[in-house]
Amino acid sequence: MSYLDCGIVAIHEALVAKKTTPLELAKEALARAKASQDNAFEKILEKEALEFASTLIEPEADNLLWGIPFVAKDNFSTKGIETTASSNVLNGYVPLFDATVIAKLKAAKCVLIGKSTMDELAMGGTGTTGHKGITYNPYDPTHTRMIGGSSCGSAAAVASGIVPFALGSDTGDSVRKPASFGGLVGMKPTWGRVSRYGLFPFAPSLDHVGFFTRSVEDSAILLNALSGRDDMDFTSSFKPVEDYTGDLKAPLKGKKIAVLKEIVDSISDEHLLGLFASSVEKMKQEGAVVEKISFGMDLLQSVYATYIVISCAEATSNDANLDGIKFGPFYGGKTYQEVMFNARTKGFSELIKRRFVIGSFALMRENQEDLFLRAQRNRAKIVERVNQILSDYDFIFVPAAPSIASRLDGASDKLSNEYLIADNHLALGNFAGLPSLTLPLGMENGLPLGINFMGRAFAEKELYGVAKRFEEITGLEGLSTVNEKEGNL
Repeated sequence: MSYLDCGIVAIHEALVAKKTTPLELAKEALARAKASQDNAFEKILEKEALEFASTLIEPEADNLLWGIPFVAKDNFSTKGIETTASSNVLNGYVPLFDATVIAKLKAAKCVLIGKSTMDELAMGGTGTTGHKGITYNPYDPTHTRMIGGSSCGSAAAVASGIVPFALGSDTGDSVRKPASFGGLVGMKPTWGRVSRYGLFPFAPSLDHVGFFTRSVEDSAILLNALSGRDDMDFTSSFKPVEDYTGDLKAPLKGKKIAVLKEIVDSISDEHLLGLFASSVEKMKQEGAVVEKISFGMDLLQSVYATYIVISCAEATSNDANLDGIKFGPFYGGKTYQEVMFNARTKGFSELIKRRFVIGSFALMRENQEDLFLRAQRNRAKIVERVNQILSDYDFIFVPAAPSIASRLDGASDKLSNEYLIADNHLALGNFAGLPSLTLPLGMENGLPLGINFMGRAFAEKELYGVAKRFEEITGLEGLSTVNEKEGNL
């Protein structure tokens, strides 16, 4: 097994012992990226990565991320590197600055080897709407299963073993759902914990910087590096950064965990339900108090509609500058309206156009009360219910998705409870801005299944503690296509 297939600590130890070098790791990661058939990359940065890696000579023993290759979703601004958010409207756009998280990883001497594919402008959850086509699930060599979106390329890059970690963004479930389908740990920290400066906005009240790793410990190490106040992002928190690896040996005994009844009841996959029930029993045996409670069916059924109205309305406003003048290709026109019409007609996919129509309609003066403001009031009710539960329990624990990754040509009943609730409930964490982490639960027909823990605001340290013990229970630490395990549940 290559060092590239190890966790961050093991790679770091090998680098410090000079058993490998950043240049060797970068070369191997680039070779894997170029050999990948999953359409995970907008751009492979071979020249830039090799040049930077070659400057890293003497290991930094106290810097766990020194010399480690990574991938960033293509909606993070990267200075001097084309950044398109997988949209034709941004073809040729080269930022003049780095996103804060990119700058922090550069300062830690991480090696960026590529920008990953995504659903266009981070809107969508299938990994099929980017301008480079479909991104495939590395667990399925037949290319008939999705990896999910919108952070599809980053998920595929980590799941296939190209890099140990990758940056993504999460507005509704765009890190945590692909993590479930890719057998990964997908983390969305508390809103404001990690700076969003340089992240292309989709819906700022819901947007979070997130990331994929192959273990809970790697995720905690990464959050240590990325957290903190940033004056360039006025929404970033002043709350001091903790050592998020500090509770990784915390026991489950005494922890109170809520399972949301309606979400579990809406799932039809018997194998998933069996694994989930087994995991609950294992946690109880370790002394955790795990109880099934009701969230409220009406509220859960309204999550998807509330998310669509709010996110589309915010996106319509945020992306008004993509008009063919400030940004985007110029397709001609005698008036500003003609220029904008031509740029948006040719620059946006049908999905983006539909989202902007929904957002504009919801923001029209005559519709705001019935649509946008009503959605905001409903969001407040949902958040209130989440916080009520977390006042009595330490964590909320649910399946991350209702099944293994869906077929690309599959159809779903979008009015069923399985879709409305079990397929969209992760948006609860975005509505409330709470830390939420997906990790592997088991396998079904060679494809991963995932679960999700959500905790109180800024309780990432405690969240990592319960997730680490769960990871030990399942035996699925480091699950990936290059080192597949069945687990012991």
